[in-house]
Amino acid sequence: MEFADKDACELLDADHIAVKHLFVEYARLAVAMPDESAGERTQLAMRICDELTVHAQIEEDIFYPALREAAPETRAQLDEARQEHQEAKQMIASIRALGSAGPQMDELVSQLACAIEHHVKEERDELFPKAKARMDLGEVGDRLRERQQALQAATA
Repeated sequence: MEFADKDACELLDADHIAVKHLFVEYARLAVAMPDESAGERTQLAMRICDELTVHAQIEEDIFYPALREAAPETRAQLDEARQEHQEAKQMIASIRALGSAGPQMDELVSQLACAIEHHVKEERDELFPKAKARMDLGEVGDRLRERQQALQAATA
């Protein structure tokens, strides 16, 4: 499936999968070669932070408001999702503030990975089914993709 053909849930889930791979690679390096891989882990951590920042922004700007309108009963779940985003943003800020990989960054990246895994599971299990039943996912996917590309270009 072409990236441009993905609907909103597929696009968001592709982001989830991509960042999961980054977390796995970070953890592998932290365990296998903690001293030799500090530079590579630092780069991975910053990429994880960048990816999650853009992802959270497009969800908050486009997906969550569209779902709230299409399925008003998701209000509490969307409020919880926004709170989880805030917690992730705080961890991202802490990771960025550290600047270089070491035991403290390894611990923060691990905590962030756990928080994101929990968040993704809730989106997949609770929000995506409602979105699939009630939203024009193609149109929302186009808007998400356009905003994502703009944000990525602005940070490049």
